Amino acid sequence: MFNFTSLPPLSLYIHVPWCVRKCPYCDFNSHDNHQSLPEQAYIDALIRDLEQELPLIWGRSINTVFIGGGTPSLFSAEAYDRLFSSVRALLPLQHDAEITLEANPGTVEAGRFSEYRDVGINRLSIGIQSFDQDALQALGRIHDSKQAIKAVEYAHQAGFDSFNLDLMFGLPGQDEKKARHDVETAIALAPPHISYYQLTIEPNTLFYAQPPSLPDDDPIYDWQLANQARLAEAGYMQYETSAYAQKGHQCRHNINYWRYGDYIGIGAGAHGKISSASPQQIQRRVKQKQPQKYIDTAGTEAGMLEQTFVSEDEVGFEFMLNAMRLLDGVPTPLFQQHTGLPISTIKQAMQKAEQLELLQHTIERIRPTEKGQRYLNSLIELFI
Repeated sequence: MFNFTSLPPLSLYIHVPWCVRKCPYCDFNSHDNHQSLPEQAYIDALIRDLEQELPLIWGRSINTVFIGGGTPSLFSAEAYDRLFSSVRALLPLQHDAEITLEANPGTVEAGRFSEYRDVGINRLSIGIQSFDQDALQALGRIHDSKQAIKAVEYAHQAGFDSFNLDLMFGLPGQDEKKARHDVETAIALAPPHISYYQLTIEPNTLFYAQPPSLPDDDPIYDWQLANQARLAEAGYMQYETSAYAQKGHQCRHNINYWRYGDYIGIGAGAHGKISSASPQQIQRRVKQKQPQKYIDTAGTEAGMLEQTFVSEDEVGFEFMLNAMRLLDGVPTPLFQQHTGLPISTIKQAMQKAEQLELLQHTIERIRPTEKGQRYLNSLIELFI
């Protein structure tokens, strides 16, 4: 039985579902925009959606906000200013809250980042993916390498002290030289944070239906190790499976996910996870995915696509699925604090993981070994 003596930190996720063009590898809830965006109607829907969530989180404050997509940088700063005014009026937003906006090169111009900064957005996540023109074309990206570099320069000029660059490796036509060039270009641009991860082919994507020719896994792994070492040499310390940051610039929003914190999800297709002490439970909520249907139903029961409760049998797996992505793991007491269950719930699985040299567990900390980091799926499967 769950027994929350205190509740996990709370974040807010906001989903903006439109893109100029959907990328062939993308499995997120995103939709091509072939007409003018219903910006005002969507902001109205987000506010109604948030109002509906309020009874679940009375008395709790928001630590971080993440606006993802889609391409949230298609919306104006004025739209976000109106949204944040309502957010602050409805619930406590911590004065030092991290507020991140995803932005894609090709959807921003000089000055727009400054406008986002002026309305309270204090962190960007820029979807570069590659600086190689052939790779960008193969990935279906609408920007070129020059626009990618310009976007990073705009972020610096706008005064963003914290921002992320998304980079992929293992791309169609990529070799070791091209993969290293992407990393060197990113380092030269001096972003405080880099997300560096392998392209994977997901179901329900164009690449799944029409798979591209990709490099073999063995050389990809060698590139990964070499480029991880280069990032570390340049001052980017890996703290999660695909996240590298300069000191003090880890993504607080994502860390809350990985530590099994709570989050409200508003927007088309947004997911939320909310723990409560009365009644003692963990609830998951998913909103309508189709944008127009979401706009029409947000804030009503019809706007809820799915509402489920996490069982005690599922919690151990869910916690470890997230927490073991962190290279330093998590404090051992965090399991009980964020799941409401005693650590004995996963004792048997932890012992098996330790025998296989995938996990280290002390009274202070649970963390994956170097072997556990490499064979993360095998580690996580032990907790199913």
